[in-house]
Amino acid sequence: MRSTKGIMTVAAAVALAVYFAALTGPAIAAAGDVKNGETVYMKKCWWCHGKEGEADGPGADFMIPPPRNFADGVYKYRSSAPDSDLPRDEDLFRMISDGMPGTSMPAWSKVLDEKQRWDLVAYIKSLTDMFEDMENPPEMAYPSPAPSSPDSIAKGKQLFKDAKCFECHGEGGKGNTIKKLKEESGAKLWPRNLTQPWTFRGGNDPKDIYARITSGIPNTPMPAHAAEKTGAGKLSVEDRWHVVNYVMSLADSRMEVKEGEIVVKGVYRETLPTDENDPAWDIAEGTTFFLVPQIIQDERIYDPSNNGILVKSTFTDKEVAFLLEWDDRTRSVKGDPTSAMLAWGALGSDGVAIQTPLDLDNLASGKPYFGHGDASRPVSMMYWNSGDVEKGQSGSMFSTIGSGKKDVSDAAAAGFVSTGSYKDGTWKVMMRRNLVTDAKDKDTQFAAGKYIPIAFANWDGSNGEIGSKHTLTTWRWLLLKPETGSAVVMVPLMVFVLLVAGQFIFSVVGRKED
Repeated sequence: MRSTKGIMTVAAAVALAVYFAALTGPAIAAAGDVKNGETVYMKKCWWCHGKEGEADGPGADFMIPPPRNFADGVYKYRSSAPDSDLPRDEDLFRMISDGMPGTSMPAWSKVLDEKQRWDLVAYIKSLTDMFEDMENPPEMAYPSPAPSSPDSIAKGKQLFKDAKCFECHGEGGKGNTIKKLKEESGAKLWPRNLTQPWTFRGGNDPKDIYARITSGIPNTPMPAHAAEKTGAGKLSVEDRWHVVNYVMSLADSRMEVKEGEIVVKGVYRETLPTDENDPAWDIAEGTTFFLVPQIIQDERIYDPSNNGILVKSTFTDKEVAFLLEWDDRTRSVKGDPTSAMLAWGALGSDGVAIQTPLDLDNLASGKPYFGHGDASRPVSMMYWNSGDVEKGQSGSMFSTIGSGKKDVSDAAAAGFVSTGSYKDGTWKVMMRRNLVTDAKDKDTQFAAGKYIPIAFANWDGSNGEIGSKHTLTTWRWLLLKPETGSAVVMVPLMVFVLLVAGQFIFSVVGRKED
């Protein structure tokens, strides 16, 4: 058994290590080299933030939210005490190191060493006189949190309602606002979807959420809720922790993209689900994919509002069905005055599309271009949109050989059906069609046990997304999994491996010929 003396020695060593670690961060920050920080800044940062830090770099016009204006000295995310308007050095260092999800600000921790990042902190502070003759602000106090429990979560839910948080974040926290929001600068602003903590720009640790509730977010409609400041909607320390516990309970892990998961696994059934809300969908495993802005073809989009899509699939001997689910802060339907109130620009329809190669037998030389195919390798599309108040939602099928060049299919002959519904900030859309159709020159011919390239596109009508202004995925894979037998699983897996290997060899040979 280890001696008491030995345990005390180890404890003392750990305590000293923690003490000196606590001293190291601020010490490095204070000793940051402004001159070296300027050198790093001019190589890595000015393209967005501008040479004088005024958020006027060459890339700034394409960014929403816009890059931080260091000359103004206004910072949204900070851990400093509520009576301070400035961030701590540690806050600046953290943002440089970790980046900000959902923005153009990348994480620099794997590009710049620790000294360079602290030098950047020193230089950024030199771009405004707000930090002159001022010590690093004290850290916000974090009183002991209320333990998370069903009772605490219930209290937090009621406080969330009482403080009118739902007016921006929605009753279920999905950001389905009843208000059109903008920053003080006039830039458009979407409220945070609290069910997706991995998108929180100021961090998703309970302390980070507590800090946001306590101090608010400057330059935005997010107010400070600290009770020491008078006014309606203010929360005591204990109440703030209850709200933190409630917010933490909202996380929907289904909508988080899992690294390495790129296959939609279709499940065999005797009958297909009747619509998007059929409980039969519960047996199908969902796969979530990132949605990225379309910035290749005109017109481009640089400020998407939807960031991910959950896909499920099921099939029978004759048909295949897909369930597409995504969080959308607004239900966008043309002619709906409620939708128009929250729209940025012209109101369009919400929409979603599934894309597959038309020819599945000749993929060894490469897949079609993921943006609507190309002249030599067309693609087949299934499309749904929310339509308008008069005609309702609609769906269609067509093939394309490039953007704007489509050949409409006979959807009825293909057995194509599409239905969609919106509830509490989420769209669910089902698309269903025959596995095999008579129009082999227009429709993908699906088959079980085969890895099929598949891609998705999404439109948010309230965000001005129409035509080529939308989000999308690159090619992923669909596998309609055979019902039984290891051989019927292994064979398509081997074919899949050979297909990837063939594409690699083809690309290498192509480069050598060039």
